[in-house]
Amino acid sequence: MFLTITTTGTPESPATDLGFLLHKHPDKAQRFSTSHGTAHVFYPEASVERCTAALLLEVDPVALVRRGQGKGRGGAPDAALAQYVNDRPYAASSLMSVALAGVFKSALRGVCAAQPERAAAPLPLRVEVPALPARGGAELVHKLFGPFGWSSVSAEPIVLDERFPEWGDSRYVRLVLEGELRLADALRQLYVLLPVLDDAKHYWVAPDEVDKLLRAGDGWLADHPEQKLITSRYLSRRWGLARQAMERLELVRLAEADGLDVEQIDNAVDESTDTAEKPVPLAAQRRTAILATLEAAGASRVLDLGCGQGQLVQELLKNARFTEVVGVDVSMRALAVAARRLRTDRMTERQAERLTLMQGSLAYTDKRLKGYDAAVLSEVIEHLDLPRLPALEYAVFGSARPRTVIVTTPNVEYNVRWETLPAGHVRHGDHRFEWSRAEFAAWASAVAERHGYAVEFGPVGPDDPEVGPPTQMAVFTLTCEDHQGDLAPAVTRTFTAESAESAESAESAESAESAESAKSTEPTTPTAPTTPKEATAA
Repeated sequence: MFLTITTTGTPESPATDLGFLLHKHPDKAQRFSTSHGTAHVFYPEASVERCTAALLLEVDPVALVRRGQGKGRGGAPDAALAQYVNDRPYAASSLMSVALAGVFKSALRGVCAAQPERAAAPLPLRVEVPALPARGGAELVHKLFGPFGWSSVSAEPIVLDERFPEWGDSRYVRLVLEGELRLADALRQLYVLLPVLDDAKHYWVAPDEVDKLLRAGDGWLADHPEQKLITSRYLSRRWGLARQAMERLELVRLAEADGLDVEQIDNAVDESTDTAEKPVPLAAQRRTAILATLEAAGASRVLDLGCGQGQLVQELLKNARFTEVVGVDVSMRALAVAARRLRTDRMTERQAERLTLMQGSLAYTDKRLKGYDAAVLSEVIEHLDLPRLPALEYAVFGSARPRTVIVTTPNVEYNVRWETLPAGHVRHGDHRFEWSRAEFAAWASAVAERHGYAVEFGPVGPDDPEVGPPTQMAVFTLTCEDHQGDLAPAVTRTFTAESAESAESAESAESAESAESAKSTEPTTPTAPTTPKEATAA
């Protein structure tokens, strides 16, 4: 898959300034890893009078299949018919668009600190794409690129086979664009229109694709005569997303016509009049507290140990600062539910790269859990029998040893505030114990001392002056990297695939799943609760 960008220059404005604008040195050949192969940037020619930058994308067909090529709407039909032998490595498509956005990110935004005036000014450009799939033929190519002001738009059809001219032309064209445009404008046009002409995408089209389209189409898409076709094809004919994009583009057009900002046009709803406070579920408050603590700790690679149905994992993925999120649970059924909740089969490739769901038991040491910034045990420990806590303690604090560990657990003292909870009962039938604040503090302090951590405590939910908060949280911070701990189980067990079945049996998948349900069976109000049932957080 190949694309070239050529410009000309003079001694006063040398053509090699293209290297500044692309942030790629003309004297170097550079390579960049992508999720589906390798992108190479090099300059076949670089002189004062003429400079050409080339982007060569080597696509790994196996990686393309493994990452779900052809699944759902937007999958390339060629790959669906022949997964390993198709045109994807050779014909410019959404794969090239993703490479453009990754390799020329600053140029796409028009940013060049070294030569801002050159980035803002039109350049004499020649863009060549030797093999471009064009569903609609050369006529559609001219309709799409013609309105941008290119002095020449050439879309030469490529014959199926030169030896058999009677077979006619293929659906591929050789695209050549010539004219004076800003480099950023040319790159953004290619970013949007390459997958539009191919009429397919190699990844699932999620709602954030609307924002990508509007960012890349800023300044031209609202007035383009083929706006509807571009929007529909770019969003893989997901009509709900296309309608949303069209509505936002119409607002942009109206705002520009009236010389106003979009916010001044889209003011039909006065949000300030909606003053009614809605109760926040305790589970949502708990996730908010955990996210804030992780951000304060500077964590980017996070383990959710005992992830259950994936509510916390879902919130972590919404925050771009968390670059890697791993959900671990002993129950394969819970992991399957989490995968459905997270829609892993419809994730964008960027989200899919950030997420891992895997089976594991916290009663076993597991080398896969080492090297992470933080680990979260949210409403997990109370589902284990007390004799099993030392094994969990060593697996997390003695073996995995993340820099930060967050543990939340119910505060048994708060149970008296639940009017419908009988005296002496725990909040959920699967809870093996529930600790008071003093008991939790004693356990956490001992764990911290044994394994070289410092620990701090904090409330989650309304902090009752008499009985404390409904949930108590301990935040452990690693202070001694090479501390081996004073307490380890007599037999150190390592979690393997072979031990998964026995681990799930020992801990009970039912218990693991009920652990997650227990996270959603607490008060829904931020004040004194009236019911022991907590609505499942959205």
